[in-house]
Amino acid sequence: MSKVKTHVKKGDTVKVITGHKDIKGKEGTVLAINAKKGTVIVSGVRTVTKATRKSEQNPDGGLLPQDAPIHISNVQKLG
Repeated sequence: MSKVKTHVKKGDTVKVITGHKDIKGKEGTVLAINAKKGTVIVSGVRTVTKATRKSEQNPDGGLLPQDAPIHISNVQKLG
């Protein structure tokens, strides 16, 4: 089983170089990488609202903000 090589790793600071006008130019830290899908999750860059059921961790349920993935080719490593 071979690993897929990526230009960023978890913990790197990256800048979004292309995409929607709301996320283009934003900077953040890489939280997770999915090399097979070619996506990264960058903190605070692409936040979506996710509906959740009531649970022990979240007794109220409702709408919660969550970071969503963006394609790895849309980010540039800083530094």
